[in-house]
Amino acid sequence: MQLLRPSPEEARAGLRAIVTVARAHGAIAPPARALIDAAQGLLLGTDLDLDRLEGIDPAAAAGALVRRGIRRQLVEGMILVSMASGETSPAQAEAVGRFAEEFGVETPALRALHHLATQDLLLYKLCVLRNGHMPDMLRDQYAQHGLTGVAKALLGLRGLTEDAELAARYHAFEALPEGTLGRCLWQHYVDNGFRFPGEPGGFPEVGVYHDLSHVIAGYNATPEGETLVGAFIAGYRQHRHDHGFFTLLFVLTDFSSSFDTARAAIVGKVAPQFLEAIERGASLQVDLSNGWDFHPYLAMPLDEVREHLGVPAKREGGHRWDYR
Repeated sequence: MQLLRPSPEEARAGLRAIVTVARAHGAIAPPARALIDAAQGLLLGTDLDLDRLEGIDPAAAAGALVRRGIRRQLVEGMILVSMASGETSPAQAEAVGRFAEEFGVETPALRALHHLATQDLLLYKLCVLRNGHMPDMLRDQYAQHGLTGVAKALLGLRGLTEDAELAARYHAFEALPEGTLGRCLWQHYVDNGFRFPGEPGGFPEVGVYHDLSHVIAGYNATPEGETLVGAFIAGYRQHRHDHGFFTLLFVLTDFSSSFDTARAAIVGKVAPQFLEAIERGASLQVDLSNGWDFHPYLAMPLDEVREHLGVPAKREGGHRWDYR
């Protein structure tokens, strides 16, 4: 997804709208506040006191926000702020729905928010899975390896099959020079105790772009790093049918139990870096998840790979979630 810069009039009206949604839950929750304040600093060029800001009704907001892209971005921001509020309330979902209807914005993410607000967690998860990156991965696996390949990939994830030849190719990256993309990818697997593609429990090769994104973006596998790499991937998936937005929802979802409020809190913790990661991903010259052939880059120094792909440097580093 690509973050658009609103005009001063759009920025103020949009802030009033998003505060209206945030307050539908009661007081603005700290993670939601952090996300809104990060947007003020990075996107809006404002520094308004949220507690003094008046709300706005959907019709008035629509009068100030005429660009379709800005309207869609604001609705998606409302959804993220609602989720960052902790327990998303029906009142918030209804408020977002009213703004979206007035703006003429339709997105499956509104259904996901409604399912979450009404505690229909199974439907929420199915909505996220159906509209995000997982179907693309299955389609790619089928296109490259057929139905048998899809079955082998799923069985491999469950540790029931292996491809020793594929795993050996990834282990061979250890022999590449220090600082190259391939060696850094190998180190990423080893340092985190991840199974290599082809090993029992390893991720299918069509999903290696996720691990490559960790290395290329410079975000490690801590909870914060996983959150930021999800934002980075959402950025470069901007031309997909969902503009990459469902990748962000996937980041906020714990598929082993329920919607994860702890992950939502992490978004608040790293809010400025979260928005920056989206912008960094959107700057890429290629969608790494769309059949990108990384093999010609494996022996290249990582900095050269980043320059070739157009990955902007971070504004600041040295955080616990950063690779070098």
